[in-house]
Amino acid sequence: MSKKRRQERKFAIGRGHEARQSAPAEELTVKTVAEGEADRQTNPGRDEDADQRKQAADLRQGTDERREAAGHLRQGSADQREIIADQREDIADLRQDTADQREDIADLREEAADLRQDTADQREDIADLREEAADLHQETADLRQATEDLRQETADQRQVTADLRQETADQREEAATVKATIAASAQAQLREVNERLIIATIHAQKMTEAAELATEQMSHMAQHDYLTGLPNRALLTDRLKQAMVLAQRHGKKVALIYLDLDHFKHINDSLGHGVGDLLLQSAAKRLQTCVRLSDTVSRQGGDEFVVLLPEVEAVQDVVVTAKKLIEAMDRPHLVSGHRLRVTISIGISIYPDDGQEIEALVRSADTAMYHAKKIGRNNYQVFTPEMNVRAVARQAIEQSLQRALEQHRFVLHYQPKVNLETGAVTGAEALIRMQADAGQLVYPAHFIGIAEECGLILPIGRWVLQEACRQTQAWLQAGLDIGQIAVNVSSREFHGKDFLASVIAVLNATGLDPRHLELELTESGLMQDTEPTTAILHALKRLGVQVAIDDFGTGYSSLSYLLRFPIDTLKIDQSFVQDLDDPTGSSGEAIVSAVIAMGTSLKKRVVAEGIETQQQLTFLQSHQCAEGQGYYFSRPVPADEFALLATGLHQSPNG
Repeated sequence: MSKKRRQERKFAIGRGHEARQSAPAEELTVKTVAEGEADRQTNPGRDEDADQRKQAADLRQGTDERREAAGHLRQGSADQREIIADQREDIADLRQDTADQREDIADLREEAADLRQDTADQREDIADLREEAADLHQETADLRQATEDLRQETADQRQVTADLRQETADQREEAATVKATIAASAQAQLREVNERLIIATIHAQKMTEAAELATEQMSHMAQHDYLTGLPNRALLTDRLKQAMVLAQRHGKKVALIYLDLDHFKHINDSLGHGVGDLLLQSAAKRLQTCVRLSDTVSRQGGDEFVVLLPEVEAVQDVVVTAKKLIEAMDRPHLVSGHRLRVTISIGISIYPDDGQEIEALVRSADTAMYHAKKIGRNNYQVFTPEMNVRAVARQAIEQSLQRALEQHRFVLHYQPKVNLETGAVTGAEALIRMQADAGQLVYPAHFIGIAEECGLILPIGRWVLQEACRQTQAWLQAGLDIGQIAVNVSSREFHGKDFLASVIAVLNATGLDPRHLELELTESGLMQDTEPTTAILHALKRLGVQVAIDDFGTGYSSLSYLLRFPIDTLKIDQSFVQDLDDPTGSSGEAIVSAVIAMGTSLKKRVVAEGIETQQQLTFLQSHQCAEGQGYYFSRPVPADEFALLATGLHQSPNG
């Protein structure tokens, strides 16, 4: 029985039961009242018997009613049982529905598992397809042969079918069915093979295109600079070789322009390598705008570029291009919010005049470029044979410096600083010497400039500071107080990122009190990157290290930086002191007098360098110059001689 029918039946049974319960009671009440009223009116004398009979009738009536009510109750109980049975059937149906839903869920889970398995199978199939891509051609050939065999077999079956057609109609129908099945199977297999072949062909084509693109990119990267995109050294060499062959064939010349960005390291150190890279990219673009399409602009590495000009007529044509490059590069570069100005130094070599081989031609241009840097930068120089001689000598000195570092062949000599009134030693300046292979001493004027150019000034400067502080501490421990030891610091050292840390490390290692150390810096070195300079100078001041300006008067001589920087000492350059012996003498006297007066008013120590004569000493004493040094008192001497010298100098300033 359906749920709807069961509900309708329960509704009908409920309404009948209510009707049976209410109808007898109402009917009995009306009947009893009517009968009693009639008996009282017709026979009032028989009230007692009538009442008894009435009571008996009422009892009988009540009994009948109770019986009827009991019947109704039985019927209601039966109906309730039927309703309960229907409810139980509904519950059973619900349970069945729940079981069905659980079974559906189980089926869905099984389908999901099957889908996962199918996905895994598909992935495995993809892997298999990739693995089988190389074998598809052979499989295709095998499938074609199988198809041919299948066709032959089908023809045979058709023949058999024709032979059996007469035997039975059922066999004919079965043969036709087999034929159709085989044809469909063969068609499906052929279609599947074709689809796989097409997919494999497309995949192979994509792989080939990707390989060709990767090869092309690798070839480009192998021949071009990763930062600027310009041809690199390898590609330049190839083009230079071709240009030299064509120039020889056509009677032309080839020009090589070797250029370097001036002071590029300062930009890297102060603004970071990110800004430096952007500046290199800007410089590369600007160089390309100054040359012809047939020319080649190449980056050699770092901040060095090379421009190849094939088939030029005369050197003057190359000079015109060099001037254009210098002028173009001098315009400001806008990089990461910075307005940067950078100049270039250019060296020019010509084929075949300056070299028959590629290496010789590049070396000549490089030599000319270094010559341009040496005479002031921001200019060009055409190679001459004399430059090569100087380059060879420079290379020899650089190698000597390297050997001296490795073999510990540097020594320090010490020149005393003297109080010009009392003759007492107030300090000493440490001056470096290099021992040559033959044993003779080489003075710093012959190698310091080259050391700064090639970068060896950094390890040399660290050694000088270490040795000077060590020797001073040894003198102090031996009871010889020489005052302060002065150490010259190059601009490249001072602006190096580890300079301050290096000074602190040396002081800690040697145990020297910082008050005994004085660092001598040039004016030009102080004026580079003034903000970092100020920070370093104040840090040195907090340590207790003294700072002196060496060769004062030959550089900026600006009052502003004397007031801004924590400077302790001004050293008058020896060229002005030498002029004091000039018979005219006016210029030297005026400058020396002005420096002494300015230093005194600013409460700075003033030291005169290069005192060699009594006349110079007398003038300095008369103008209250407090200290001096020079050959008049002593040449720079080794440490052991200085110890003896320092104990006797105070007795006579003329000694």
